[in-house]
Amino acid sequence: MSFINTSRSPPPLQHPVPTHPAYIPEPPSTPVSPQGYQRYTSSPPVQQPPPQSYASHIGGPSYGGAYPPMVSPPQQPRGQMPHMPPAAPVDFSAWGLNDATAQFGMQLGQSAVAAGQDYVQKNLGGLIPISVMKHHFNVSNSYVVKKLRLLLFPWRHKWSRRVHRTENGQSEWQPPRDDVNSPDLYIPLMALVTYILLAGLYSGLHERFHPEILGITASKALAVVLLDFMFVKLGCYFLNIQGGMSNQVLDVLAYDGYKFVGVIVTLIAGLLNFGRTLYTLVFLYSFFATAFFLLRSLRYMVLPDASATAAPVNPAQRSRRITFLFLVAVTQILYMGILVRV
Repeated sequence: MSFINTSRSPPPLQHPVPTHPAYIPEPPSTPVSPQGYQRYTSSPPVQQPPPQSYASHIGGPSYGGAYPPMVSPPQQPRGQMPHMPPAAPVDFSAWGLNDATAQFGMQLGQSAVAAGQDYVQKNLGGLIPISVMKHHFNVSNSYVVKKLRLLLFPWRHKWSRRVHRTENGQSEWQPPRDDVNSPDLYIPLMALVTYILLAGLYSGLHERFHPEILGITASKALAVVLLDFMFVKLGCYFLNIQGGMSNQVLDVLAYDGYKFVGVIVTLIAGLLNFGRTLYTLVFLYSFFATAFFLLRSLRYMVLPDASATAAPVNPAQRSRRITFLFLVAVTQILYMGILVRV
């Protein structure tokens, strides 16, 4: 009877090698139990001691953290500006200039500015003094409101200008701030700018706006003002009308610029599309209001009182002046008709 030798071990099992490698996720290093706590396959990691505080390195007290507490900067006293270091002087040597050359250039620039101011004062100061310009721009908010109301409703108003005495004993007109009947240049200037912008808006709403229209409108407005100014000045020259206490140049420019208020009202009526009839009525009302305002305002210059003139005005000359005054008022319909065409 033969015995089979069973002491030999069976051959090892061979697993099939996949032809396409697949991604096999790595098992977590630290398995987590379903109960929510971690299980360690080896000994738990050793906890590192907390970092030594900053104060322990410098020998100070410890604050229980890794960084020292924030220290706020010293507060500046209220009402005082913080101290700023003085500005360093400009180094002109970087441009190849020494101190003497820089000082000479600064003195030369100051001399040029002073010479320019003297030239302007000598050549333009006699025509339009700076003090007179300040007088015509001396306005207030209440004056502007009252003046606009007077320009639109001049029918029942007391036309009398106020006079005050200076320290030298001379008589001068009150500034616009204190007298609503005094001419100013603030309202005409603002009305001119508003008219140019409103004309641009009017053209834009009618789909024919282009940037050049602003320059064209400004040129047309200045041409109308210049034409009106020349007509009034020539009439005053031929009729021997003196300025008296006021400066005729600025006064006439102011009165010529008041017509833009009526033009603006007419353009606003056109923008609101109230109809052609209402637009025409607004234009006619604005014209009559402006003409009446000029009749009453220019009277003190064209027909001054006998006490304000050195030589009395004879009846024939007075009649010519009255005719000239009506011509100035009537021609406003021509100027305003040109301006409302935008």
